[in-house]
Amino acid sequence: FERLGIRAAKGMLLYGPPGTGKTLIAKALANESGANFISISGPEIVSKWVGESEKAVRQVFKRAKQMAPCIIFFDEIDSIAAMRGGDERSGERIVNQLLTSLDGLEGMQNVAVVAATNRPDIIDPALLRPGRFDKLVLVPAPDRDARLSIMRVHTSQMPLEDDVDLPTLVSMTEGFVGADLENLCREAGLNAFREDAATEKVSQRHFLTALEGIAPSADPRTVDRYRRIGKDLRRRKPGWGDMPQYQ
Repeated sequence: FERLGIRAAKGMLLYGPPGTGKTLIAKALANESGANFISISGPEIVSKWVGESEKAVRQVFKRAKQMAPCIIFFDEIDSIAAMRGGDERSGERIVNQLLTSLDGLEGMQNVAVVAATNRPDIIDPALLRPGRFDKLVLVPAPDRDARLSIMRVHTSQMPLEDDVDLPTLVSMTEGFVGADLENLCREAGLNAFREDAATEKVSQRHFLTALEGIAPSADPRTVDRYRRIGKDLRRRKPGWGDMPQYQ
């Protein structure tokens, strides 16, 4: 970046359906880069005392500077960075502090900010302009190969019968996110236990029975809605009250 005369992106916003692994991706980024990791859940910042929420945000960025290289991760950022202009004045103060802290990152070397949300359509547009959250990354429902990899992870410690066919099971899980697949494996194990408390293996029928009671979290309509939201956010930076609303 120095050789080309450009700066690195300051912030990255991960958005997508619940359960797709946005938080896990943030942790993996810190691990792969060897950086320190500060994880903040949005609701943890909110305080009923005037000025305490803004102080908490300032302290997070101060710690990150001291711990650099560091990644700050804001989970559920929509809970503290919703569009300004409503009746909630404390929320506006938190957004203002976030804007100030992000713009002040120019003097903070090796500090990056990653945030995750299921509701990108309600985030204050000022946070989404270049220089703050430069990158908007859709984390979609996993494709077939990704689902197979996830299933293998969650069954790696599970004693399986020879009849268990993971590729066939995966072909029946269209629209399943990582959380759904983890739940599927857990329910299959419970089905085996309910059938025989002394069982030592899980079979294909236990997975098939579990599938009957689990619905996908990311149906095609949901995935398409997030894609449309992403296009709207990239095509224009709306003004106050001008964000597209999705039911």
